[in-house]
Amino acid sequence: MHTSAASCVAALLWAALAFPSFPQGRTSDLRARFEHETNPVQKAKIMSDLGEAEFQDIRKDLDMDRVSDGLTLLTSYRDQIEACTKALEDKKIDAEKHPAGFKQLQISIQESLRRIDAMLPSLTADDQAPFLEVRKELDELDRHLIGELFPGRTPPPTAPENPAK
Repeated sequence: MHTSAASCVAALLWAALAFPSFPQGRTSDLRARFEHETNPVQKAKIMSDLGEAEFQDIRKDLDMDRVSDGLTLLTSYRDQIEACTKALEDKKIDAEKHPAGFKQLQISIQESLRRIDAMLPSLTADDQAPFLEVRKELDELDRHLIGELFPGRTPPPTAPENPAK
């Protein structure tokens, strides 16, 4: 019995050392927190960490030539941003006077646009097209949020920094 317990402890220690980080687990945990959060401001605040984790997973998918998996994660991220934006708007919060949530969401989108721009050169022209479409939708959401935060000062659409042609 004592030997069995020692074996279990040894196996757990080996697993902890052999697999020091579980990025998919982190993403899953953040996604679960996001989905279960009912407060739209808190939900928006989670998006920063969730977006970072999801983009790490997207980058890994692209590095392993799993473009369709990366695109699926990217569209999921876009859907999360859309849901979060809608939840904030449904609360009828004046973003200019109470920017909490709106601001974090807009910053998360800005980071995602930069991350997509960094990924584009590694994709073929055919693979770029759906990524560019999601990027365009995120850019529209970004401009919408800026309009909410700063009424009357919405910037023009941004173009990808260096798309491969």
